[in-house]
Amino acid sequence: VQLQASGGGLVQAGDSLRLSCAASGRTFSIWHMGWFRQPPGKEREFVAAISPSGGSTFYADSVKGRFTISRDNAKNTIYLQVNSLKPEDAAVYYCAARTGLLPDSSRTAYDYWGQGTLVTVSS
Repeated sequence: VQLQASGGGLVQAGDSLRLSCAASGRTFSIWHMGWFRQPPGKEREFVAAISPSGGSTFYADSVKGRFTISRDNAKNTIYLQVNSLKPEDAAVYYCAARTGLLPDSSRTAYDYWGQGTLVTVSS
């Protein structure tokens, strides 16, 4: 599986972005997918995850109510709608894929990673 994240950029606090992650392979619809982020000088952290069907999602507390993860299995793509951006949301955002029965927020649970897309938020 190869993952390609895109959609990052420089925005002002309060703005919105939609990040995308396109996946290769015919088995996309069986993968749990996740978004993680790594702020400058910090560890990579969980943001959101979505089940293979898209029917189950969960989020880090810090982004609940502002971020929405979704997927389009026909397009082999997941999305992260990020609203009301704050300076502390600035990071490189990564998408990741894993098999398994349940969504997971642990980095080590994911088998494949995209290259990341940079989100910069000015205050």
